[in-house]
Amino acid sequence: MTQPVLIPVLGDQLSHRLASLVGSDPAGSVVLMMEVRREAAHVKHHKSKIALIFSAMRHFAAELREAGWTVDYVALDHPDNTGSFAGELARAVDRHKPHALRLTEPSEWRVREDVAAWSAALGLPVEVLEDDRFLCTHGEFAHWAENRREWRMEYFYREMRRKTGLLMDGDHPEGGRWNFDAENRSGPSPGLRGPALPRFAPDATTTAVLALVEREFADHFGALGAFNWPASASEAEAAAEAFLSERLPIFGQWQDAMVAGEDFMFHAVLSPAINLGLLDPLDLCRRAEAEYRKGNAPLAAVEGFIRQIIGWREYIRGVYWQTMPGLATANALDARRPLPDFYWTGATDMACIADCVRTTRDNAYAHHIQRLMVLGNFALLAGLDPGQVADWFLVVYADAFDWVELPNVAGMALFADGGRLASKPYAASGAYINRMSNYCASCRYDVKKKTGPDACPFNALYWHFLDRNAPTLAANRRLANPYATWRRIDAGKRGAYIASADAFLDTLDPARPGWARGGD
Repeated sequence: MTQPVLIPVLGDQLSHRLASLVGSDPAGSVVLMMEVRREAAHVKHHKSKIALIFSAMRHFAAELREAGWTVDYVALDHPDNTGSFAGELARAVDRHKPHALRLTEPSEWRVREDVAAWSAALGLPVEVLEDDRFLCTHGEFAHWAENRREWRMEYFYREMRRKTGLLMDGDHPEGGRWNFDAENRSGPSPGLRGPALPRFAPDATTTAVLALVEREFADHFGALGAFNWPASASEAEAAAEAFLSERLPIFGQWQDAMVAGEDFMFHAVLSPAINLGLLDPLDLCRRAEAEYRKGNAPLAAVEGFIRQIIGWREYIRGVYWQTMPGLATANALDARRPLPDFYWTGATDMACIADCVRTTRDNAYAHHIQRLMVLGNFALLAGLDPGQVADWFLVVYADAFDWVELPNVAGMALFADGGRLASKPYAASGAYINRMSNYCASCRYDVKKKTGPDACPFNALYWHFLDRNAPTLAANRRLANPYATWRRIDAGKRGAYIASADAFLDTLDPARPGWARGGD
């Protein structure tokens, strides 16, 4: 081979239609794939998350070889592995003597900053291509956001519907409405259970990776015993088929419901496969639309699923690139409380928190309402440090990459961006959790009590949050009613709320150093 083009493919770029692959000749290229410790442990990612990424990378490398590509794959335990992208690139350049590098842009700001230094470090031209697996380019989002005081996902979503033609009736939305979210908010009925997820028995590749991760990342959060992630394109396709046929028809009605011990309900659980590149998001949306057109799934369910992908997912990515690097340190509410230890251990009498941490530990998964309205809501009400909370979310979930996790945590859950993303903080008392779950029925705390040691902590914390943030939030038009209610409460009762919340906050033990970042 004459001097080839070296094509680094990162762990979340496992798609045959990746821009850097589509525009290259396999006969004149070497694909470089690297398992490096710096990426696995820059935060101490959940064991299942690392195992999924490494196994998916190895499966994808095998697919590329079968398709005629030359793949240089560096396993984590290779004796010469330097542990970083920069080190492995330098070794690969020495091995293959390429005349240039070509890659698809990284999804994360931190890695893109590293890439900016590669050309000078390696003495080679580096071509970086935009990731066209997303529907909205950076330029298109910047144009949409320009001169808008508020970036509201709903209006962005309508543009994506028009662009894709999904669920459109000519120039109008199918069913006469853009959004059917109001029909997708049912709390759980007694005995509600979701169908079982398809099982993916670990093949030889995944089995080897599980052993590697258990050995090399023993001090990381999480367990591997329940590992059941689709780690190849064929497994991801089987998972998608199962969702579309078995859970999509009922997904909408109960997408916000929480049931103790029911970890997946009717959710797709496809976000890790989508974010890694194993599934095409637009193709999934078209297939979901087809289920509606065939009469197999109601409009509200299908619209809700499509909105999460072409609406929320695309919007969050746009927000990330528009607001970095400042978003990583945003703290508009000046929240400084350390992350409590029970986010790692689950050792709390709050049944909702305990169950959400349990499924997170066991599965590297919790659905969006568990994340936002239990774990995120508590972090908001208690004034937890946004950086620590963001690190936790990045560590624990299999689908968490910085571009999708950080805006969801800093903007949506914690209002740390000052309202650029959300029009108001997503703050709620125990009444919301009681309405949307069965957690409160088995909790030591009484959700109907407002103050005192036996009252649901969310109740007093809700008013404590509003009171301490009044200088910043009282003028928010969407909080006018809660603040009016707070002012009507007599001073003695307000004092009891504040004292009850303070007493509870004093019981919180901070997490031990080193859980998320070694030595932090």
